[in-house]
Amino acid sequence: MGDGHAPGPSGLEDVLGADWESHRPAVFGVAYRLLGSVADAEDVTHDVWLRAAGADLREVGDPRAWLVTVAARRSYDILKSARFRREAYVGPWLPEPLLTGPDASEPVLVDESVSSAMLLIMEELSPPERVAFVLHDVFGCEFGRIAEVLDVSVPGARQLASRARRRVAKAKQSTPQASKAERERVLAVFRAAYEAGDLAGLVKLLHPGAVYVTDGGGKAAAARKLIHGGERVAEVMVRVGRQWRPDRIDLVEVGGELALVFHREGRVYSVDTLQITDGLITAYRRVINPDKLSHL
Repeated sequence: MGDGHAPGPSGLEDVLGADWESHRPAVFGVAYRLLGSVADAEDVTHDVWLRAAGADLREVGDPRAWLVTVAARRSYDILKSARFRREAYVGPWLPEPLLTGPDASEPVLVDESVSSAMLLIMEELSPPERVAFVLHDVFGCEFGRIAEVLDVSVPGARQLASRARRRVAKAKQSTPQASKAERERVLAVFRAAYEAGDLAGLVKLLHPGAVYVTDGGGKAAAARKLIHGGERVAEVMVRVGRQWRPDRIDLVEVGGELALVFHREGRVYSVDTLQITDGLITAYRRVINPDKLSHL
């Protein structure tokens, strides 16, 4: 997107200067929410920097809104092409894990819209709906800007955001989230049962209709279909745990929620996010695709 010019007096130096670092989380944040990929979000953030460096920003009244809009437009282009790439993806696709705790290397505006569950809900939206929802409901952008990004009328942008909001609300209503305290309790008990190979203990924590999703992307041994049923999921977990004994299992904040990070042979082997309702695990999502873990 950039023209290769270095930042000059008419670019970031004058208008943004040191403020680029304060705006960067928003730029990265909108790209990650739209794409579900840390690597793609980093690429978009770099593209936005180049675009801003080659532009005359002296007349820009709201640099943050301008940068977010540029990031959204670039992400929208990638999002449309990503639909085709997803069709060729091997096995289930899960969002790329984003560490959001105090030690996270990539600062990001944290709310529920970066959680694994929410990103999967937004995956069901059309690209225009997703852009309209993220820009308006998460970043508070005016519909005039959103209409420009999507090349639609202002009423059309409003309609897209409204439709997306209804679909998101319906999905969230069917999958209520656990409190922070409940999540911490369930994950601690689950980790202890997993480390002990306690099949009965795992079964007690899993909802009878629980689903187990593994994203290996064809680059790591993983089930290419969803596994259903609490007992069946527990059996698979115990068997997998015996096959590759982790060096340690950490409780880490991922996407704004507590998750499990498995370490093996000195590297991150998997990042596991859980959906918890009424004290039981209803969905267990494991990312083991090494391409999605290389930044951790």
